[in-house]
Amino acid sequence: MNNIIKNLYAAADAGYRDFNSKLIPNISKDCFIGVRTPILRQFAKDLVKSEQYKDFIAYLPHRFFEENQLHAFIISEIKDFDVVIKETERFLPYINNWATCDQLSPYVFKKNLDVLYKHVCKWIKSKDVYTVRFAIKTLMQYWLDDKFNTKYSDMVANIKTDEYYINMMRAWYFATAAAKQYDQILPYLKSGKIDEWTRLRAIQKAMESFRVTDAHKKELRALK
Repeated sequence: MNNIIKNLYAAADAGYRDFNSKLIPNISKDCFIGVRTPILRQFAKDLVKSEQYKDFIAYLPHRFFEENQLHAFIISEIKDFDVVIKETERFLPYINNWATCDQLSPYVFKKNLDVLYKHVCKWIKSKDVYTVRFAIKTLMQYWLDDKFNTKYSDMVANIKTDEYYINMMRAWYFATAAAKQYDQILPYLKSGKIDEWTRLRAIQKAMESFRVTDAHKKELRALK
């Protein structure tokens, strides 16, 4: 594991460290090394391919942001669904920022949606901010196209919280849903179905999306 830290420091970029730390203000700048995402992704691929990652992901919590990122990318690369679910559930309580949460995206999830959904139902009820955010992101990623059902949207709508990073993901969910399932999502964007803060930000995000038609944007503008 010490070699992994050494390799991260060897790839450090001080300017990127300063830039990245400003995007994630809830983490101390001292916890950033400054390694760019493509380098971390390639590092994760190499570690999984060589099977030299197991000791690293067995150790939690990590100190550095880049360690958490690397951990997320490693899990995303593993091809055994049972291992991925186990490691995802072990890692989720230690995620402490939106970037790591959003970049944890295991490739094997899409092939096991029935089992995955049972876990999503558990994650969305968690008391951990980023576990809930991850559940919403997963619903957005896999259940807004051919498997769409408003029961999933209800799950997101029914979340009651003042947590900024959860509500921003809820807004992102409804904005993305508006681009893909506009007629069925429109009622959620009318006043009363979701809290006003999230509703207005979902509308704004939808209006900024190139995937939402001009006609729909005009209709959404009238709802603000």
